[in-house]
Amino acid sequence: MTTARPPFPPFTRESAAEKVRLAEDGWNSRDPEKVALAYSPDSRWRNRAEFLRGRDEIVAFLTRKWARELDYRLIKELWAFDGDRIAVRFAYEWHDDSGTWFRSYGNENWEFDEDGLIRVRLASINDLPIGEGERKYHWPLGRRPDDHPGLSELGL
Repeated sequence: MTTARPPFPPFTRESAAEKVRLAEDGWNSRDPEKVALAYSPDSRWRNRAEFLRGRDEIVAFLTRKWARELDYRLIKELWAFDGDRIAVRFAYEWHDDSGTWFRSYGNENWEFDEDGLIRVRLASINDLPIGEGERKYHWPLGRRPDDHPGLSELGL
């Protein structure tokens, strides 16, 4: 099932920033089924060195991800946009099952279809171990509060 997801391309600065925040909110839900609906049924992904195609593979991937990356909190920021493409930078904090905290930094390139669904997602990500005292994301699990600083304000 394909449901349109506004805003639609071609993007303005405002609509691209809205699309980025909607994506951040979805990923912070940590609900693989919900997140997968933002992608076209035949969406192609590269996530680090893993290549996925379609929503079923996206759901399986995200299920594995959030079983391993505990207390996951993400901030995305618009980097650039043009027509049906958006470039995003992001950072997220999480810990593994031994309690080691990480901040994962990355960039994503998105290409959208006419229904506002991401048909291509290319992600490059690096993980940095951090001490618990170095964490910057302390909001309750779920959507980042509107008054919480973004990446630039946090100096990330």
